[in-house]
Amino acid sequence: MNVSHYLRCSLPHDRERHTHSDVRERAFVHTSAADNLSHVKDPAQGPRDPQRSEESWGDGGLGGVPQRTQPVVGMVGGGQLARMTQQAAIALGVPLRVLAGSPQDSAAKVVADVQVGDDRSLDDLRAFAKGCDVITFDHEHVPGDHIRAVEEARIPCRPGSEALLHAQDKMVMRERLSALGAPCPRFAKIDADDAVAAVEAFGAEAGWPVVLKATRGGYDGKGVWVLDRLDEAGTDLVRRLVAEGVDLMAEEHVSFRRELAALVARSPYGQGAAYPIVETVQESGICVEVIAPAPGLDEETAEEAQRLALDIADKLGVTGLLAVELFETGRGLMVNELAMRPHNSGHWTIEGSRTSQFEQHLRAVLDLPLGDTRPTAPYVVMANVLGGDDPDLYARYIHVMAHDPAVKINMYGKDVRPGRKIGHVTALGDDLDEVRERARHAADYLRYGPQTKETR
Repeated sequence: MNVSHYLRCSLPHDRERHTHSDVRERAFVHTSAADNLSHVKDPAQGPRDPQRSEESWGDGGLGGVPQRTQPVVGMVGGGQLARMTQQAAIALGVPLRVLAGSPQDSAAKVVADVQVGDDRSLDDLRAFAKGCDVITFDHEHVPGDHIRAVEEARIPCRPGSEALLHAQDKMVMRERLSALGAPCPRFAKIDADDAVAAVEAFGAEAGWPVVLKATRGGYDGKGVWVLDRLDEAGTDLVRRLVAEGVDLMAEEHVSFRRELAALVARSPYGQGAAYPIVETVQESGICVEVIAPAPGLDEETAEEAQRLALDIADKLGVTGLLAVELFETGRGLMVNELAMRPHNSGHWTIEGSRTSQFEQHLRAVLDLPLGDTRPTAPYVVMANVLGGDDPDLYARYIHVMAHDPAVKINMYGKDVRPGRKIGHVTALGDDLDEVRERARHAADYLRYGPQTKETR
């Protein structure tokens, strides 16, 4: 049985064997060594290399670490990504252990094995890791030195510290991707000693507006500032950020048609799998909607985006999921950001794919064969539920469920604050406009109640 049958997918290096030519079904597996089917590493065909026996195939690729009957996956971070990973872990029968900052964290409320601690504390991280066979992450904020210390204790971290650095530091990411030939906006490091002059010089070269970014820590629009020009307010902003110790970089302001996302998985064994390319819709820097597959995206561009993401995962040595946020521009695709974990752009896969991103991430970090990435419907739309003024969301379930029994609600167990991501809804169907309207209605009603977004 070859991999194209195993996953019911096709290989990017073998165009003649594509089993799904329609871009709505576009999903494939890939290995860097595979030029044709005969080179594909098919888990069903036996040991992965001559040094490993048939019996060793079932060890999950954990490198000789003493194994329990079921390996324990440790996830650092107790947010909604860990919470949704728990659902996939239950189905696989894989114990999930979570390092949460508080018993009130989203995942801590539903995971049985929780250690409360500081994920920036090496002592807490070491104590947590001792009970795990492999470590993965709910976020990118764990110090790299701490991850390396765990790796030196022979506990696999997936992704590893070297790969994860490219999701932690935007400057490192830009430099590496540019060296690899990946399409990126023009960028420059802003030295603290002469930051205002450096921003002014970059704007003169790349043109205004200029996008100023904190090299570490930003998400959902945080840590990003758009300067139309370096006037008094812009100068004060740059000086204030430097005084606060924020490391800065500048990027050209990209004129784009829309934002896309490519989600792929890669195992330590080198197997890769790509999901259909999606369109992401942002408001005030926050993703509010994901459309799968990206409507109107031609097959060639969709495959280019998948190949790009798989190649980045391979070159950076990513294990687990990699989300590549992309701009679709008049000049082609351009890389915006990277995330090496389950991602907001992949929440649609819970109901909308044969293998959810959370199950796929577990398969990848455990070095198990990867799952089928084909969608379960022609169109899938995920809409984020943001907090409103009224925290009583449960009371609004009756309307949402009665209005559309097929819509799926996923809430994160988080305190409601205006504008905060507290859940998402997913709708599936054949008519894109109808599916979008169903998802939007459910998300808006959960946020606003009978007063719709438009009537407020």
